[in-house]
Amino acid sequence: MKDIIIIGGGIIGCAVARELCRYQVDVTLLEKCGDVSLGTTKANSGIVHAGFDAKPNTLKAKFNLLGNAMFDNLAKQLDFPFKRNGAFVLCFDKDELDGLKDLYDRGVANGVEGLELMDGDRARQLEPHISDKVVGALYAKTSGIVSPYEMCIAYAENAAVNGCEFIFNKEVVDISKDGDKWKVKTKDGCEYRADVVINCAGVHADDINNMVCEEKINIVARKGEYMLYDKSCGNLASRTIFQMPSKMGKGVLVAPTTHGNLITGPTANDVDDKEGLFTTYDGLGEVYTKSLISVPSLNKRLVITQFSGLRAHSQGGDFIIGESCQKGFYNVAGIESPGLTSAPAIGVHVADEVADMLSLSKKENFVETRKGIPHFATMTDEERAELIKSNPLYGKIVCKCEVVTEGEIVDSINRPVGAKDVDGVKLRTRAGMGKCQSGFCMEKVVEIIARERGIAFDEVQKCDGGKIVFGKAKGGK
Repeated sequence: MKDIIIIGGGIIGCAVARELCRYQVDVTLLEKCGDVSLGTTKANSGIVHAGFDAKPNTLKAKFNLLGNAMFDNLAKQLDFPFKRNGAFVLCFDKDELDGLKDLYDRGVANGVEGLELMDGDRARQLEPHISDKVVGALYAKTSGIVSPYEMCIAYAENAAVNGCEFIFNKEVVDISKDGDKWKVKTKDGCEYRADVVINCAGVHADDINNMVCEEKINIVARKGEYMLYDKSCGNLASRTIFQMPSKMGKGVLVAPTTHGNLITGPTANDVDDKEGLFTTYDGLGEVYTKSLISVPSLNKRLVITQFSGLRAHSQGGDFIIGESCQKGFYNVAGIESPGLTSAPAIGVHVADEVADMLSLSKKENFVETRKGIPHFATMTDEERAELIKSNPLYGKIVCKCEVVTEGEIVDSINRPVGAKDVDGVKLRTRAGMGKCQSGFCMEKVVEIIARERGIAFDEVQKCDGGKIVFGKAKGGK
């Protein structure tokens, strides 16, 4: 049996892993963090792009269109939140309407269906809360929204069920050829061997490539800051609202999320620090000011959290996908927007190419589907009663803001590639994602994790290894 190592557990690495598991091959995924989806994937707008922005005849254009078309079926197969809600690009100046037409023409050239140009009045009929200053809009009905981390987790779980081994806290520090095998060393001194290495390391993909290849690549970390609004703001936009894009990206958007919140952002600033995820006063101010241009009624007091993410921008401006300088070393690098949209198609493409390279045969017993954690909050009373009957833990509400039960938290811990810390539970169940941001449910979540994992209360951590409990209060037992 051939062996494949995937470096990186974001949406790209997990999509490639799942598709490779269709073949008779041993797949191991090495991730430097303690869980999947903790890089670019987690801090993401969650937009499934229609495909009008990418330059024609690029990999971005190709995989955007192919990936977009896969989402309806894939969301059913893997049971993750997705909605095809459509998107607007707003124009505020009549002198820039030609630019809107250029976007329309580019979308048509890329093969995007259902694009429509309209005036400001028509746009406001469809989205009543957008600015009175809008003079024109491009409408893309095939655009959608997805929960990016839940999508990634779904891919990972399905890959694990089909045989992929996930090994966490494994930062790759060296790759070399040993005969006909690749030798991959990690920071903790471990060593792994494989016939093929696939580089899906996000903003660090250049570091991985440059360990192997004389032909260097350079990945720039492009930082974006976001603001997330309470669900009471969810009615301010039913579609994703873009502004006219610039050379740095698609600009600040206003969009609903699959769980009913409203998200605004991101900024776009190239940074040297590939680990720096702090937010800034200026960055968040820019997000708020620019988002008001599209939706003037946004109220900053209803922001419940803010965060930032890093996108992997290649200097060439396009995705880097393919076998690199040496046989068996495969790059999937520079996957910035529309990377999330493109991920399903990239996963299939890379798996098929590697399978051809190794002359792999398809499995007969591949498990196509995955069932997600039951979400008590979205169920009918009848469905809730049946669930509680089957497992009384679903009758115990832990997170009141998001109506998350103890049954969901226990399930999230004990699934394939299950949660090991409070952030893992949060990403899988939404416990702590509501208005109080864990203010009331944290203690109970920590208690459940400790019980289910058989560890002490003060051993429960955040995803970055940060402590939750620092000791007992004076007089505590």
